[in-house]
Amino acid sequence: MPAFRGRTRERNALDDALDTVRAGTGGVLVVRGEPGIGKTALLHYAARQAAGCRVIQIAGVQSELEMPLAALHQLCTPLLPHLTALPEPQAQAIRVAFGLAAGNAPDRFVVGLAVLGLLAEAAAERPLVCFVDDAQWLDQPSFQVLGFVARRLLAEPVLLLIGARESGDHLAFPGLPTLTLYGLTDNDARALLRATISGQLDPRVRDRIVAESRGNPLGLLELPKDMSPAELAGGFAVPASTTVSDHVHARYLGRVRALPVSARHLLLLAAADPTGDAALVWRAA
Repeated sequence: MPAFRGRTRERNALDDALDTVRAGTGGVLVVRGEPGIGKTALLHYAARQAAGCRVIQIAGVQSELEMPLAALHQLCTPLLPHLTALPEPQAQAIRVAFGLAAGNAPDRFVVGLAVLGLLAEAAAERPLVCFVDDAQWLDQPSFQVLGFVARRLLAEPVLLLIGARESGDHLAFPGLPTLTLYGLTDNDARALLRATISGQLDPRVRDRIVAESRGNPLGLLELPKDMSPAELAGGFAVPASTTVSDHVHARYLGRVRALPVSARHLLLLAAADPTGDAALVWRAA
């Protein structure tokens, strides 16, 4: 089951993109929206629908923003067995870029061609779908190479689906085909609340939560957590002084501050660790 309600238009757009790549034509789609709007949920939906395709899933990591080509390394590592099929200058560029061989920093254009070649070689076996979530955290060299690749995919059965958080007027990957997410419709938002709140929910409270969240799914899930069962049942009004993202941030910050000092230190260590190695975090602790 999808982790969201509604989104028929958006799911149809993703289904059409998957049908296109299965038919042998590549493409790219950038799924944009504010925090909590459902970008990751839609990418997960598309991954579940990608039957018959090879799937590679990566995500930008904020702690790796200053590590050149870190995100590209995530994407290309599963494809390195195809390296021998590339022209030697391109293969050497990848080897040097990923620290597999010594040499001067490779030309980024050649790296882009090499990545495009790796994707094409992998897609020759079966259609390839690459998911790149949290694109706002991509390091700049990876961002540039992926943009280069994305504009050259039409001739290959490769689909690049990118999830990017909107930040003011700045848009990741401008000029590429875009699927912008907005809040759920009122009916879908009410259905989500009914599915997640087990007790009584006053219609006035329900409608106020829907209005304050502007249909943001994360907001719909988080705003009621600050309310008691009596408040949910009795017409309590949610304060409107902050945005949903501010409210959610403040809620999680409050949870962290309520933890013992040792637990907060452990969380800080885990956040600073770029490897995901639990044993390493415990040794550091």
